[in-house]
Amino acid sequence: QVQLVESGGGLVQAGGSLRLSCAASRRTFNSYAMGWFRQAPGKEREFVAAIRWIGGITYYADSVKGRFTISRENAKSTVYLQMNNLRPEDTAVYYCAAKDSPPFTSASSYYTGYKNWGQGTQVTVSS
Repeated sequence: QVQLVESGGGLVQAGGSLRLSCAASRRTFNSYAMGWFRQAPGKEREFVAAIRWIGGITYYADSVKGRFTISRENAKSTVYLQMNNLRPEDTAVYYCAAKDSPPFTSASSYYTGYKNWGQGTQVTVSS
């Protein structure tokens, strides 16, 4: 199974920015779409953003829309999450995940069907 490795987490003040990266362990990695999820202490994991490899179609949770940007670099099998104007409520462990097949066409299909997960990277936003 291909490993997904997240990096870029850390401690930042409110209003600051971080850029997370998610790299696949081998270049022949084939997936249909990639997603970012997060889990705060005592809370359930929640969807953040997703992107389809072909065409770069994106989808965001309302809570991050306008502040976070997901992008991909196909040649490197890497997905990024640029996080701007961070808030204390963005504090969580952030996970990337791969979706092997369609659909990626409606709300639920953007954040379901992910089967390959990274180990997570901690993001802490201080007030």
